[in-house]
Amino acid sequence: MSPILYIKPGCPWCVEVENHLRREGIRYERVDVSRDRDGMKAMLEISGQTKAPTLDWDGKVLADFGVDELIPFLRKLGR
Repeated sequence: MSPILYIKPGCPWCVEVENHLRREGIRYERVDVSRDRDGMKAMLEISGQTKAPTLDWDGKVLADFGVDELIPFLRKLGR
């Protein structure tokens, strides 16, 4: 299962996170919650909030974060 990254266009943290994931060669499904009502609902259900970015990696969720929080999260996952 590919990780799911919930983003909002224009969000600087979302841009940084996407750039980092690309640099690391990590494939992910991108969900623009500003255009996808079901995506927003899913993000809210898994994280309890509406802030982006939110990453769902096989049930492990990192919400409202930047690259500084992403790096240790990925390390814990062995990435």
